[in-house]
Amino acid sequence: MLEMVDLGKKLEKEEYKKLMPDLERRLTELQQKTRELGIATALVFEGLEAAGKGTIINRLMLPLDPRGFKVHPVQPPTLEESMYPFLIRFWKKLPEKGRLGIFDKSWYERVLAERVTGKVSKKECQQAFNEILAFERQQIDNGVVMIKFWFHISKKEQGKRFKDIQKNPSLSWKIGKEELKQHKAYDDYIEAAEEMLEKTNNSQSPWVVIEAHDRRYATTKVFEALADAWETAINKQQATVKKSATKASKLTPRNVTVVSALDLAQTLDENTYREELESYQKRIRNLEHEIYIHRIPAVIVYEGVDAAGKGGNIKRLTENLDPRGYEVIPIAAPTKEELARHYLWRFAREMPKAGHITIFDRSWYGRILVERVEGFCSETEWRRAYREINEFEAHLADFGAVVVKFWLHIDQDEQLKRFKERETTPWKAWKITEEDWRNREKWPKYESAINDMLANCSTSYAPWTIIEANDKYFARIKALKTVVKALEKALKKA
Repeated sequence: MLEMVDLGKKLEKEEYKKLMPDLERRLTELQQKTRELGIATALVFEGLEAAGKGTIINRLMLPLDPRGFKVHPVQPPTLEESMYPFLIRFWKKLPEKGRLGIFDKSWYERVLAERVTGKVSKKECQQAFNEILAFERQQIDNGVVMIKFWFHISKKEQGKRFKDIQKNPSLSWKIGKEELKQHKAYDDYIEAAEEMLEKTNNSQSPWVVIEAHDRRYATTKVFEALADAWETAINKQQATVKKSATKASKLTPRNVTVVSALDLAQTLDENTYREELESYQKRIRNLEHEIYIHRIPAVIVYEGVDAAGKGGNIKRLTENLDPRGYEVIPIAAPTKEELARHYLWRFAREMPKAGHITIFDRSWYGRILVERVEGFCSETEWRRAYREINEFEAHLADFGAVVVKFWLHIDQDEQLKRFKERETTPWKAWKITEEDWRNREKWPKYESAINDMLANCSTSYAPWTIIEANDKYFARIKALKTVVKALEKALKKA
């Protein structure tokens, strides 16, 4: 593909001066419309060193409202960033609705520079392609406009530009050992770029190859590509008949569900509970230190019906841990800032770094539970979320994270008993709200959603563990045992 690129394309100065005012005006007007319509945009600038990415990014900024964009110059991951799955740092940089995010280099460095220099293996590279494709599709499905530019120059032109830069005292610092190594390995970079373009080019997030020998030609091509993409997105959104997000989907409870078949009568006597609690808490504390040494991250998710005992369960899991090694993230309704991005964005920001534990008291599964039942998202969105969640968890697991997910379940009689106890106990009254009573009335709809969640999102790398929680002692010990088993299994592989 790149061998066929015509690098001789040029734009004369007079023609350039004639085209640019109209292009600038289009971008100015379109940026305002995307802001009004809440359309997020991500521009990816990749290419060979000295191909002119920085110059054209600077030129692109001139007609735009600086309040509406942010440029992210991407450097090799820091030591801190390398302790997370590689896409996490890009999740954190995603633009909110109505804004433009510009990436000067991007997540593609994983399959370009890191591949060519041998920092990632062939297997890791192919894994990265799968993760990138999933990541981009998730953003596009959420309404993000994504354009990816590859700036292409010949090896001869790159060498010429390197020499020119080195002659300039104020710019010579730009050409160091890494840049010279890339020039020497030019053919390897082109081979990697060819595969990247082949595997990740599609109609929704296309690659636009920029013939970058001539700066004027390259500039107008970038401007036109962005303007065309914005116009398409604006027309599409204006033509779409929006369905009300507040209207709940009609859900048909299943005749047979996973949770209805649970044996909720399982119990544990107090003496056995005390003995096992002490034993497992000691083991978990030791495991916390062992996974820190081996740099294994752990993600523990707690979901369950209201009053199932998640808080008490989490307390017993953490009360003997070193607080420097774990964090509990309580999840409430999304904020305005969080609603302006993909629903997984707020969870990606909270992922543990290697060697640490993060415990989520409720999680991303709200998308296919409360948001589904209450109509806070469309049916298309919650059905799509099964795949998105599995992909998100696969990214964590591929990095080496232990992913443990608990569903705590109690029957309706036990829930009613606990609700009434909360209402009559002063220090527990804050736990019961009108929303809890309303949710109880929707038990059949929630049970259907729970069943679908367990069926569609239990995988070999992130399985669900159902906790029979009518008896709190039994539930707590089962959870502790499960965490111990999962961490010990990971350590055996380390």
